[in-house]
Amino acid sequence: MLRPRIIPCLLVHKGGLVKTINFKKPKYVGDPINSVRIFNEKLVDELIVLDIDATINNTEPNYKLISNLANECRMPICYGGGIKTAAQAKKIISLGVEKVAISSAAIDTPMLITEIASEIGRQSVVVVLDAKKRLFSQSYDVCTHNAKKNTKRCVIEVSKQFESLGAGEIVINSIDLDGGMRGYDLSLASQVRESVCVPITILGGAGRLDDIENVFNHCGLVGAAAGSLFVFKGAYRAVLINYPNMKQRDELIAKVFSH
Repeated sequence: MLRPRIIPCLLVHKGGLVKTINFKKPKYVGDPINSVRIFNEKLVDELIVLDIDATINNTEPNYKLISNLANECRMPICYGGGIKTAAQAKKIISLGVEKVAISSAAIDTPMLITEIASEIGRQSVVVVLDAKKRLFSQSYDVCTHNAKKNTKRCVIEVSKQFESLGAGEIVINSIDLDGGMRGYDLSLASQVRESVCVPITILGGAGRLDDIENVFNHCGLVGAAAGSLFVFKGAYRAVLINYPNMKQRDELIAKVFSH
């Protein structure tokens, strides 16, 4: 039976693993490679790694880091950061990565999605949309450049467009809830789930396993991604790489499918 996915999301900043709150004040939490080794031992479903410096600094993807991650990683990995061409995406896949993620480049050049899909296959093309809720509205804008630029484009319309252009998966990241550990934006998640047919992954806000259960109950077979949940522990946010064990995952999935 197809299972919902539970996905750690790692943010890379200045070569280190960090965690942000509302896309601001990155806090160093460890070494990316060491974190991958721990996640290997915990048998995670898959992993998302996003370089949050590359677009801001207009740099190429860090191929050395990507190669090291791919060589170490025993689970499917999605890598994003600095990808602006189909050739770059193809090179990253050749290093052993299963999926590439693009964000601002897709907003700037939507046809890049089609070009990359033609090179590496639609199933390997992920678009990350950072969403910010509009004031006094149930709609959301897509932002880029670590939430510094608001495109004023509706996340639902962009999701539909990118699906039609060849995106194989869409990651929806809540800017407002990032790092808050108060739960996912279920309204945002449901709106996107109802609007597209490709797989989606929800990111931003998870603070406990109940939050993951809630998003599965609301949206069905989606990916539930989280950063803080899997790198912090306790009220004082002590750094501790963690992930639900197989029994916990089985119990969570059983509860979802029993409803």
